[in-house]
Amino acid sequence: MLIGVPKESKVHEYRIGLVPMSVSELTYAGHEVIVETGAGCGAGLTDECYIKAGARIASGADEIFSKADMIIKVKEPLADECKKLREGQVLFTYLHLAPDEAQTRALLESGAICIAYETVTNPQGSLPLLTPMSEIAGRLSPQVGSVALQKNSGGSGILLAGALGVPAADVVVLGGGVAGSNAAMIALGMGASVTVVDCSAMVLASLSSRFGPRLRTIFSTHEGIAKIIQNADLVIGTVLIPGATAPRLLTADMIRSMKDGAVFVDVSIDQGGCSETSRATTYSDPTYIVDGVVHYCVSNMPGAVARTSAFSLNNMTLPFIKALADKGYLQAFAEDPFLRKGLNVYRGDLTIEAVAFAHGLDYTSAEMSLGLN
Repeated sequence: MLIGVPKESKVHEYRIGLVPMSVSELTYAGHEVIVETGAGCGAGLTDECYIKAGARIASGADEIFSKADMIIKVKEPLADECKKLREGQVLFTYLHLAPDEAQTRALLESGAICIAYETVTNPQGSLPLLTPMSEIAGRLSPQVGSVALQKNSGGSGILLAGALGVPAADVVVLGGGVAGSNAAMIALGMGASVTVVDCSAMVLASLSSRFGPRLRTIFSTHEGIAKIIQNADLVIGTVLIPGATAPRLLTADMIRSMKDGAVFVDVSIDQGGCSETSRATTYSDPTYIVDGVVHYCVSNMPGAVARTSAFSLNNMTLPFIKALADKGYLQAFAEDPFLRKGLNVYRGDLTIEAVAFAHGLDYTSAEMSLGLN
């Protein structure tokens, strides 16, 4: 199979779909890999690294899209990239279709086979290809939140760790999953006073066991969230419904009730955000202020630590990429129901129900589209 890796075109996105180690594995297995020139530079990976791994360097994205049987990316294709996709071509990347009707329709029109990292599952029911980026985004969130709290960034001028005789900042983490638990870990390590809110007693018990009395936990209710964020200096939203639009846990009135200069970091923004006041931003202009609250809603947070992110992501995606390349997508889907969960668009069919519901579009099961029923 001919596998293509274009340079990411999203603003300030420095990750790359394949690192040289992955290219070497694929070429050793007999596949061809073409990588757009300069695609790995943001992660410190030169064209020479890819040539040594067995890849061929393409002069531009047009060659990648016109020749490759399978496209490996990190972020969702932008509008011009959607137009370059061919019927029957495989696209494997993060898609986050639920909040993005325009992309959904463009992919349906392309006739391509579009597989989303974020909806691939495993036997334990978790999301193995979302986990590494959730982990990194969670770890970044207190870091970027602490900068946004600085007075020069529009925040209240509070240091997370406090100082001698001055209390630490109050941090509230909404959601105790992968991103939330990692956010709590880093915030505690930075010296903040941390509370995690979750709707699962089992998750809260696990976090309490892991972090001990340093961490406060609260069961998630509308009233409980409304009350606790009023005194928070930093709120980090990490809630997720796989494949679906993120639940709006924070209303505009709740945001209005927060302290002036408080900060809200929305890690859920890829799936639409968990506040009524959320809108996606980029690293070029990462924050905005609503009712005195600084909002940080960068939709590709792990892109800032591109080298760590690219290698971490490839550790998880490579087995699935190899299966698709070695067996072809039809056999790979037939044999692996967990990879099949990642299929979002198949030759004009929308194969993920939550996205169809979000946009009022027709839904066809992956099994039906693939003829596996």
